[in-house]
Amino acid sequence: MRKRERENPCGVCGHYHKEHETCGICGHRLPNADAQQTAAQLSAFPSEILPDFLFLGSYDNASRSELLKTQGISRVLNTVPACQNLYKNTFTYHCLQDEESIPFDDAMNFLEQCEKDRARVLVHCMSGKNRSPAVVVAYLMKSKGWRLGQSYQWVKERRPSVEISQAVYQQLHDFERKIFGNIENNDPILPVFSSSSVAPAFNFGFEKPNDGTALPAFGNAGTTSIFTSPTSEIPQEFTFGAAQIQNNGAFPRG
Repeated sequence: MRKRERENPCGVCGHYHKEHETCGICGHRLPNADAQQTAAQLSAFPSEILPDFLFLGSYDNASRSELLKTQGISRVLNTVPACQNLYKNTFTYHCLQDEESIPFDDAMNFLEQCEKDRARVLVHCMSGKNRSPAVVVAYLMKSKGWRLGQSYQWVKERRPSVEISQAVYQQLHDFERKIFGNIENNDPILPVFSSSSVAPAFNFGFEKPNDGTALPAFGNAGTTSIFTSPTSEIPQEFTFGAAQIQNNGAFPRG
């Protein structure tokens, strides 16, 4: 390998390989001549969903061990069996084994243990757009008592590239029913999806907030469906275990 490749890792995957050649570690390859400019625009860091605890990202993010360590991440939830766990001596991994139906209960058990241990955890899939965001949305529903729409918007605001497919959304809807039970006449109608994913403007039945516009109230398990509830201010703080963490609304995006 030439000196240039040894000193300049790939801007996307963080490994050392020649330009436009397949990475021998993760299989990443820059697609075209404009790839360097595109790679420079991509964030190397995963998106922080809950402060100092829950992070969401792609396999590229998960392959950057040094950057994960700078964020204090010590555990990794791999939601895709085909993705390699690259740094078993550095991080504690948990891999979901079902490739079709997401085993939400298995994922919840691992994330709840991470929260109990006050360990920062990265949840990732290949692209960080579909399967791993679904797990994070499910966790917010179960741990915070937020409904599906609230949880999805919270994640979407912090990682705009999220595009949950219709099949995965249906699994989330079923998981919501499992947690909250059936709510007759108030259940959201399945949105119209594109060929494989949710349209970027999809907002689960309420307007996307502009600067200064409030989100629905969170944290109240007894609150009725967000589709009939007025909006209020975004919560300004969260509590994980015994610690209280301030949320200023400005987190890095992956």
